[in-house]
Amino acid sequence: VQLQASGGGLVQAGGSLRLSCSASGLTVSDYAMSWWRQAPGKEREFVAGIAWSSAYEYYADSVKGRFTVSRDNAQNIVNLQMNSLRSEDTADYSCAAARRIGSNYEASWEYDYWGQGTLVTVSS
Repeated sequence: VQLQASGGGLVQAGGSLRLSCSASGLTVSDYAMSWWRQAPGKEREFVAGIAWSSAYEYYADSVKGRFTVSRDNAQNIVNLQMNSLRSEDTADYSCAAARRIGSNYEASWEYDYWGQGTLVTVSS
């Protein structure tokens, strides 16, 4: 199983980026998927998650109203649309997959697979 995040880059504050997480070896529609980020010198933190049925979405308070998580089952990818970016959003973003998970998408131990990240840098 491989998860690979892409779409990162350098953007000015207030700008937008769209990240994608492509999966091989698993079908994203069978998994709860989430995005995480880790800023330099900080611990990894939950950003957003989407249930396997796409019926529920979960967001960290810091990104609520600015970020949107979605999945494209036909392409077997999960996207993270990031708008109104701030300097504090600068981090390495990665995705994770959980075969079975309750409602606590922020519990990192619930995830079965983790992917390589993509770096997002927001300049102020």
